[in-house]
Amino acid sequence: MADFPEIATASARAVRDLGRRDILWHALWPPLLALFIWAGIASLTWRQLAGWLLGELPDWAWLNWLGAWLVHVVLALAFAPLIYFTALLLVAVGALPRIMVIVAQRDYPDLARYSSASTAFWGSLWNTVAAGAIFIVGWLITLPLLLVPGGLLILPLLWSAWLNQRTFRYDVLAEHATAEERNKLIARGKGRFRLAGFIAALAAHVPIINVLAPAFGALLFTHLGLSALRQLRMKEGVWVG
Repeated sequence: MADFPEIATASARAVRDLGRRDILWHALWPPLLALFIWAGIASLTWRQLAGWLLGELPDWAWLNWLGAWLVHVVLALAFAPLIYFTALLLVAVGALPRIMVIVAQRDYPDLARYSSASTAFWGSLWNTVAAGAIFIVGWLITLPLLLVPGGLLILPLLWSAWLNQRTFRYDVLAEHATAEERNKLIARGKGRFRLAGFIAALAAHVPIINVLAPAFGALLFTHLGLSALRQLRMKEGVWVG
C-alpha cells in the first residue's frame, strides 16, 4: 500500500481536471460515440444474433422457458466489452493526446518530450489495439465463468482493470519518455499501475459516473506516469527545466 498516497493524489487531480471545460469535452465524446456506434450495430444485428444463439442452445428442459432471457443476457454481456474497449481506444488515440498537452503544460511544464507526436500516436494505437484484442477474446472465452457465483461481479472488474493498466501505462509515457525510461517506470511501478487500473475499473461500473471512466483512467495514469517520470529524471540528474 506504499503507492496509495500517490494514487490518491493522482485521483484527486484527475477528478479536478474532469471539471475543466477544455478537458470535459474530450472526456465525453469518446464514450458517447462508442455507445452510439455499438447501439446502432446492436439494433441491426440483435434479432439475428439472438435467433442464432437460441438455436445453438442445448435441448434441456430448463432452457425451454429460460433460454430466450439467457440469450439476451449473453448478447448484452458480449456487447459491453466492445463498447468499453471502443471508448478506451477513442480516448487513447483521439482524446488523450490533447488531454496530455493541457495537463503537461499546466502541471508538468518542466518535462521535456523525447518522442514525436506521430511516433507516440502510432505506438499508442498499436498498444491499445493489441491490448484490446486480448481483452475482447479473453472476455468472450471466460463468459461461461459469469455463471459461477460472484463471477458477474468480479470477472468484468478484473478484465477492465487489466485493460486500463495495459493501455494507459504505455500511452501516457509514449511522448515524454524515452524507451529506456518507459521500461524502467513500467517495471518499477507494476503494483501502482495495477491498483490505478482497478480504481478506474471500479469507476466504470458505477452508473452515470461510468461515462467519464475512460477519461478518468487516462487522467489518473497521466498524473501517475508524468509524476514518476519527473522523479526518475530528478534522481538520475536528467532534469530539463
